[in-house]
Amino acid sequence: MTSLKESFDPRNNAIGFLRWLLAFAVIFSHAGPLAGFYGGHDLGTQFSDEQSLGGVAVAGFFFLSGFLITKSRQGRASTGRYFWRRIMRIFPGWFLVLLVTAYALAPLAWIRERGSIDGFWTATTDSPFTYFSNNMWLPLVQHNIAGMGTSLPFYQLHGGYEWNGSAWTLGFEFAAYIIVGVLGIAGGLVHRAIGGAVAAGIIGLAMMQWFGFGNVTQVTPAFGDYRFLLLLAPFAFGMIFALFGEKIPIDNRLAVVCIAVAGWTYAKGGWLVVGQYAFCYAIIWFAIKAKKLNNWDKHGDFSYGIYIIAWPLMQFAAFFGLQSAGWLVYHLVIVAGCHAYAYLSWHLVERPALQLKDWTPKWLAVALDRTQPLRLRVLGRFDPTYPGRVAARTRALSLKTGGAA
Repeated sequence: MTSLKESFDPRNNAIGFLRWLLAFAVIFSHAGPLAGFYGGHDLGTQFSDEQSLGGVAVAGFFFLSGFLITKSRQGRASTGRYFWRRIMRIFPGWFLVLLVTAYALAPLAWIRERGSIDGFWTATTDSPFTYFSNNMWLPLVQHNIAGMGTSLPFYQLHGGYEWNGSAWTLGFEFAAYIIVGVLGIAGGLVHRAIGGAVAAGIIGLAMMQWFGFGNVTQVTPAFGDYRFLLLLAPFAFGMIFALFGEKIPIDNRLAVVCIAVAGWTYAKGGWLVVGQYAFCYAIIWFAIKAKKLNNWDKHGDFSYGIYIIAWPLMQFAAFFGLQSAGWLVYHLVIVAGCHAYAYLSWHLVERPALQLKDWTPKWLAVALDRTQPLRLRVLGRFDPTYPGRVAARTRALSLKTGGAA
């Protein structure tokens, strides 16, 4: 029996396939309220009182993110570089989907609904010109554009207006990145007991919330939004897997048990307390064992683009009545459309942005160089490995530039 640390190869695993699969699980789930399938409800809620299929997928996303982001933060990158890379991964793609929604999808939908573009650009309620600025920092402030959507299944079934109902998770995702970044500054990832205690505390608070024990808002008012702990819990579980990988066995028998537990608790109860963690173990086991799928995303990492465009595209399709074509045709068109958009988003925006992950403005490089001795003394007190990591980065840069650094 080998451990997670021994078994996991960051360059040879099926995480790319898993994230792609989870993204489409969200699409199938949301076809209920957006297209009127499954009785107008998210797929999975017919069998579980705790979570939809989309919710299961999001838990998997956050677990994998907690695992990968924590391992990334344990690397040689500085705190500033860590946050810069996280910004470059999240915001460019998000900015693009906001612009496409406000200036391409919404105008066409308006014409379809009203017969002309008249009144769209001059709308005084939920103006298309404020959709980007109101939502650009991730929390969704403006949900609709120009008061559209009263003819759609989502409004008729649930009384809601929403152009991107999946994107609410992004703000919580970035908040989780901040937690990992702060732990890195405070030495909580070097001293694993600290990071592990914080992660375990988050999971404990999530269980308290579910059982209704105590008042979790006493820890922070942010926990007044139940979704925070709902998503932080699987993320924290991923943190534990990254911090203590040598203590976590990768065992086929344990994986079978976890799959059974996940399925049982999903149908019978206990998913949020036990089942989701069993599910998380099962997907990291699969990521390691299904190495033949390691080239799944060789043409690009499309999962993020698929996730953030799926709801707007499904909403757009509803204006044209695609759902009336039937379940199969609807999903084939949506899947194809999501892939096409994600391909373009990755190659035109997301990938070029990620190529800037090591870019530093000249003025900032000079400032960092001049303040390096002070930073080494101060940050070295929190993280004893910090001076060594800085020296290693300097040596690597020197080799890369032929000694010019």
